[in-house]
Amino acid sequence: MAASHIFKVQFLREGKIWEVYARKVTHGDLFGFIEVEDFVFGERSSVVVDPSEEKVKAEFATVRRTWLPLHAVLRIDEVRKGGVSKISAYEGGNVSPFPVAIVPGGPEPGGRK
Repeated sequence: MAASHIFKVQFLREGKIWEVYARKVTHGDLFGFIEVEDFVFGERSSVVVDPSEEKVKAEFATVRRTWLPLHAVLRIDEVRKGGVSKISAYEGGNVSPFPVAIVPGGPEPGGRK
């Protein structure tokens, strides 16, 4: 029997870092997007409620599959078991990524075709 894969996906949204767990992550059919499906949320075993975890659960409760823009994805890790989905503050410095347009089949570098 094959081992069950779980992926931790971190991405930027609304100026914050979102962290979700899913069983399937692929490049998908939409160019420039990462496809994430079959979300995994931890079981509620304590009385303490984490507001950011509840917000993530509410956001993805009815979502079967989502596509994240490639430029918003910070990191994808394959982990042994799922953790707590959360939203945390983005504490970036004064450096931001340079916007890059990736065009398949575009001209070669140096202007040659």
